[in-house]
Amino acid sequence: MTRFGIGQAVNRIEDKKLVQGKGTFISDLNFKDQAYMVIIRSPYARAKILNIDFSELDDINGVVGYATGKDLVENGIQGLPQNPNLKNLQTPVYYPLAHEYVRYVGQPVVAIICENKVACEEAKNLIEVEYEELPHTIDPREALKESAPVINENSSNNIAYQSTIGDREALDGVFKNADMVVNLNFHNQRLAAITLEPRGSIALVDNESKRTFLYTTCQNPAGFQNALANSIFKESPDNFRVIVGDVGGGFGMKTQIYPEDAVCCFMARKYQRPVKWIPSRSEDFLNSNHGRDQFFDGSLALDKGGKILGYKINIIGNIGAFATGPGAMIVTAVGPKVISGVYDIPNFYLNAKAVLTNTNVVGAYRGAGRPEAIYLIERLVDLAAKKLNLDPREIRRLNMIKPNQFPYKNPMGEVYDSGNFEKIMDQAVSNSKWDSYESRKEISNKNNFLRGRAISTFLEWTGVVPEETVKFVINDNKVKVYTAMQAMGQGIETSYLQILSDKLQITPEHIEIVQGDSDIAQGVGSMGSRSLYIGGSAMLTGSEQIIDKVKELTSSELEIGISDLQYKNGKVFVPGTDIEKTLFDVASSQDSQSIIIETHQKVGGPSWPNGCHVCEVEIDKDTGEVFIDKYTSVDDVGTVVNPQIVDGQVVGGIVQAAGQALYEDVIYDKENGQLLTGSMMDYCLPRADNFKQINTSTDESIPCKINPLGAKGVGELGTVGATPTIVNAVLNALSEFDVDDLQMPLTPEKICRIINNF
Repeated sequence: MTRFGIGQAVNRIEDKKLVQGKGTFISDLNFKDQAYMVIIRSPYARAKILNIDFSELDDINGVVGYATGKDLVENGIQGLPQNPNLKNLQTPVYYPLAHEYVRYVGQPVVAIICENKVACEEAKNLIEVEYEELPHTIDPREALKESAPVINENSSNNIAYQSTIGDREALDGVFKNADMVVNLNFHNQRLAAITLEPRGSIALVDNESKRTFLYTTCQNPAGFQNALANSIFKESPDNFRVIVGDVGGGFGMKTQIYPEDAVCCFMARKYQRPVKWIPSRSEDFLNSNHGRDQFFDGSLALDKGGKILGYKINIIGNIGAFATGPGAMIVTAVGPKVISGVYDIPNFYLNAKAVLTNTNVVGAYRGAGRPEAIYLIERLVDLAAKKLNLDPREIRRLNMIKPNQFPYKNPMGEVYDSGNFEKIMDQAVSNSKWDSYESRKEISNKNNFLRGRAISTFLEWTGVVPEETVKFVINDNKVKVYTAMQAMGQGIETSYLQILSDKLQITPEHIEIVQGDSDIAQGVGSMGSRSLYIGGSAMLTGSEQIIDKVKELTSSELEIGISDLQYKNGKVFVPGTDIEKTLFDVASSQDSQSIIIETHQKVGGPSWPNGCHVCEVEIDKDTGEVFIDKYTSVDDVGTVVNPQIVDGQVVGGIVQAAGQALYEDVIYDKENGQLLTGSMMDYCLPRADNFKQINTSTDESIPCKINPLGAKGVGELGTVGATPTIVNAVLNALSEFDVDDLQMPLTPEKICRIINNF
């Protein structure tokens, strides 16, 4: 029990079956009489559908049937869900199959199901779709011009949603009187969420219940169930059941229902047989939600000592052809929550626009707005330090929110409950061996490398929807936990087991975590770093409720006062007597032979994990290649349940941030809207040999004050802090070339052009 307690670096219990190849992923599932589905996608960025010719399908053996957008609409199928939190959201309807118009290359147009995959590919090549190509735009800045084609025919422009915070006129006065103004314009480029397992779905109609079952790979089974019922099919949720097995990574991309999921369900119902859809990796590039793609214009006003007086931000976010899911909210609300970072900024103005373009939908991707926001403030602070000839540590120290200012309300009205940013920074500086940097730089120079260093201090917002319901059933010598949270590689099952083992004082073999089924639990699911922050808190609260219930039942049965009973090592007992019962004895003595506890956990709001990262890079002068030579992070994530899992999450986040900083870029052809980076041959990812040393540590001395566990979210933290740290380190290495800005990704080609002045 002690070995599995809170704070122990327990190996993940989920991993054994996965490394042995015994996991069950969507591709592993097959059903009797199963048909296979293939999708015909739009070759145009924007066009009107004139005609679809199926006449040649009669020559193909094995074709079961097909469907178009018109078929779905005539059968009452609606569009994918929009965000209900954004009033007056302007967007075209995102039908599961395009109806009348296509709005991006790769949009699903026709679904075909066949007896086998070979027939699917043959049939796909014989269907003729006639289009009338229309003007398009892929750049949100161009889409804002009056001359731009309007993507939503029911609107007068391409702005899906916008938000404005602050007094622009008052801030203009602050900037006019400031000693120093620094400004940056840059693009947080579009990224693809490359999960080990692409998306996929199988739908079938259950013979007994007549319900539609969707087996899929997602982060929130209950959310998919409600999307199918409430938004797309307009039926009772009871008509659907969503089941999820092992998930090969999510990164936010698998939080939203997709067109193919709904089409699978429609086809399974229409043809009364299981329908399986597994995409190619190229289809995943085309149609799985992308991330980022925001243009920033940011300015800081400072006095001559480096004190920030004002902050002005304009954001233009490309959310793709449809404002479904969180896309518009990420641009206009979620990212801005942290855009002032860890700094006390007295004057503030923000204008953010979520803009429609003829590109794939942009949705949640690890960090979802917060990496973009922190990138802006940390880049600006570093630039200000350079212009004022200040130590990058000291300008941050001067402007940091102090411990005595908590709880602190930032310019967006968000309240930080706790933090000691200066303390975290001092630890990171010490751990990075800051004072011996010059000796390492000399060695780099001798080896024909440029060396640079940077520091970033930051925080992030976690815990979307601050409540969750978890059900506990104690019987058969087990505590079974039913949760809507979803494992997807983050180790949440092990973390839950540790909390329960610690608090109930029972060994892990007596605990079973049950998830991945909309029938067994309803809730938000795993996203926004909420699984431990909220779900873990529910495990803690539920444990306490179980102990209280066991005492209550024992007191009633034995007519002993509750105050006379104690609980330890899975047993309730009266000290000094031989009266004792195990948790499972008490459960088995009930009429139902079980104890059932349903815990509805609410927390006091979002959590604000924060950290300080220091990065040292080397640049090969001959090739322009960047190597992350030494990376140091100190993170305040409150209570740490499993240090090994936290370390893995932080390192994983840092590596993904390095992907954005140095390698990754989703590119569309401006002339025709074609995706140019649609395969692993065209889209570069970070590899293990790009990193020499990543040292992480945590500070647990500042627990979260608004949840019982004291934990703060950690899953996205590394991604939030690392991008500006890496980019600023590269710019520092290039300081002799007088470079203040360089657009991501910082490719060898771009760096070589600077070094060689061409």
